[in-house]
Amino acid sequence: MRGAFRPPHYCDRHQSRGKSLTRTSILTMVLFALLIPTGVRAQSDRRSMESSSSGESSQIYHPVGDDLEFSSDLGAAAAGAMATPAEPLASDSPINSDNVCVDPAKYGCSSSEQPNSIPQVQQGARATESDSSDGGVKASGLISQTKVKKLPDRNLDIYYRNRREFSLDVGWHPVNIPFIYDFAVGDSYNMTPLKYTLVPIIASLRWHVTNVGWKWIFRGNMDFTFSGSITAIPRGPETHFYSFDFGIRRNFVYRNWKVVPFFEQRGGAGIINAKEPLGVLWSQGQNLTFTYNMGVGARYNIDSKYSFSAGMNYMHISNGYLSEPQFTNYGINVYGPMFGLDVRLGKPHHASE
Repeated sequence: MRGAFRPPHYCDRHQSRGKSLTRTSILTMVLFALLIPTGVRAQSDRRSMESSSSGESSQIYHPVGDDLEFSSDLGAAAAGAMATPAEPLASDSPINSDNVCVDPAKYGCSSSEQPNSIPQVQQGARATESDSSDGGVKASGLISQTKVKKLPDRNLDIYYRNRREFSLDVGWHPVNIPFIYDFAVGDSYNMTPLKYTLVPIIASLRWHVTNVGWKWIFRGNMDFTFSGSITAIPRGPETHFYSFDFGIRRNFVYRNWKVVPFFEQRGGAGIINAKEPLGVLWSQGQNLTFTYNMGVGARYNIDSKYSFSAGMNYMHISNGYLSEPQFTNYGINVYGPMFGLDVRLGKPHHASE
């Protein structure tokens, strides 16, 4: 019988233990009620509190029916707290989602924590775009600034300042015309019935006095010519003419052209075996005469040393009215083709682009 009915003090002890456990559950519920409105979003804290609350609720001993009803209400409240969505951390966080300090006076964050309002992701994207655009600009600038490499101009090794050449020119001038500058001396471009054919042979020292300069069709250089000439006269009363000439030539030098056009003029003084003093009509009035030559042509460069030239040349011989009034100055005016050979003197020249 004593084993079937427990003593009264045993029941009192267990009832007091149940009351203490009930008080613990009430305190736990109050703590939940205080923590839920604060909106703490830390997942680790919430999980630890939920685990601790569930552990305590599972360890509660309910000796009476009222305690069991209260425990069920507490579990429902805990379940509702777990089902409630977390509120955004906007009021209690010192820095919002845009990395801007909300209230420096309240939270003590420094002004350095307040960047511009552009998010870091957008800043990174814009920085990437600016870098790519800068790279494109630099690349295009390099392409636009990069000059296309030109081939070296081989003519700069042929036409340069202080180049010296030996030149030999031979012409055949059978065509008779009036003096081309008759308008300057008052004559009327008339001609005599006496016809001439001249064959000039001119040996020259050619001296290039400039480098290649100027632009467009005028690009080229200048050379001076110091010449000694022997002119045979196969048709006409006179037989020969000797002269010393000085000339100037403009070479129109274009890049890497083997054929170089030119324009030149020569003038000088000489001796002819005049026949008018001997009674030949329309021949030359005295032995001392002057000459003038004007020609155009082209020069073909074989290499930096040798070249050929060909063109047309006009040649005039007269005494400059020095024989008048005793003998009339008729003069000789002919033109025809001229051919030449040029040979470089001295060492070759290598121009630098």
